Amino acid sequence: MDVNERIRRELSSSPVVLFMKGTPDFPQCGFSAQTAGALRQLGVRFHHVNIFDDTEMREALKRFSNWPTYPQLYVNGELVGGCDIALQMYQSGELKTLLQSAGAVAA
Repeated sequence: MDVNERIRRELSSSPVVLFMKGTPDFPQCGFSAQTAGALRQLGVRFHHVNIFDDTEMREALKRFSNWPTYPQLYVNGELVGGCDIALQMYQSGELKTLLQSAGAVAA
């Protein structure tokens, strides 16, 4: 299976997917920690991918998404953005609304 197929498989595994450095319990950068923390504060069940576990995917995802940094948050297979965008949306309530419409968090 090629790397783009693996990326698509990860994206189809859950309505909310976070490609991050480390894991939600042991994040390996502050931006990943903040993004995972915002999702947890909203009570979101999400799938995470530790990009340090797969060098090929880590590099290919930058091209796939046309987004050069991590974390990368996806909802229903669509890139939402990185930490700054996710936190702005969290603070404004927009992230909760998006996640509710995706069925990932209770109304």
